[in-house]
Amino acid sequence: MLIQSQCSVLSPIRLTNPHRRLPIISRRAPFNACGKNGAVVISTWLGRKKNRGVTVSATEEQSSSLNVQKKRKVVDHICLLKAKEDLSDEEEKDMLDFLYTTQYQMRGILAVSLGRISNENIDKYTHAVYMRFQRKEDIGKFYENPFYLRVLNEHVLPYCHGLTNVDYESEVEDDIIPIFRKGEEFNFGVEFVLLLSFVDNASGCVEEALVSLEGLIMGFPSIIVQSTQGLNFNPSSKEYTHGVVIRFRSLDGFEIFVGSSEYKEIWKSKFDQITRKTISLHFSVDPVGSEIM
Repeated sequence: MLIQSQCSVLSPIRLTNPHRRLPIISRRAPFNACGKNGAVVISTWLGRKKNRGVTVSATEEQSSSLNVQKKRKVVDHICLLKAKEDLSDEEEKDMLDFLYTTQYQMRGILAVSLGRISNENIDKYTHAVYMRFQRKEDIGKFYENPFYLRVLNEHVLPYCHGLTNVDYESEVEDDIIPIFRKGEEFNFGVEFVLLLSFVDNASGCVEEALVSLEGLIMGFPSIIVQSTQGLNFNPSSKEYTHGVVIRFRSLDGFEIFVGSSEYKEIWKSKFDQITRKTISLHFSVDPVGSEIM
């Protein structure tokens, strides 16, 4: 189970084409916080919200300039957790709820998703946290934020015996939906996290392998919503040199991709000989509900 949100306070986002009209999108409102009769109503990790539609009506401009999309740099953060074996449902909910609400205590967080990892892995990671930041300075402030440190010390570390952080800079289309991961297609699906450590003498081959993977991903637009990849710049995590995050529209789509002969061939021909260590994880994305906290 996983939750996500796209709420944040940040500097204005300038779109490539401010007059561009978007397709009709009907989505469930994700994580919200609002005041009602003095009470604060916000969603939690295990909550559920009744369907409320937000509609944007538009048509696509017939312009060749749209074929060249302007990109915007973002910073993606991955945190993998190893929870204790006897973690209760209440403790899990407490840990994930507090991690989730860090986005409302600091600037620069554009999107959040987190949840329980679905597949077994050799390193025994049980939960994953994904966050998107506007810039590198924001993630630096995030690690030092008093609220986040309190959450870590009081609501995460007591339940976990290990964690790994990977941060990398990437690019996405310079538009509201891809930047903030908003819209109906981001409310469901599967988050796929791939962490890689390449051998020291494979710099040229690394770029070729990552470009090949990106090219393959672009060939699956019907099952992939968005993907990012980049060089890990977190100084506390030297175990992995690169990170990749791919959002799939469904579990079926994820299984089609990782089970495809194209993916297996690229992995065998481009990655096998130059990787020192890899770990691949995935978890389901479900719409978020609401609850008074």
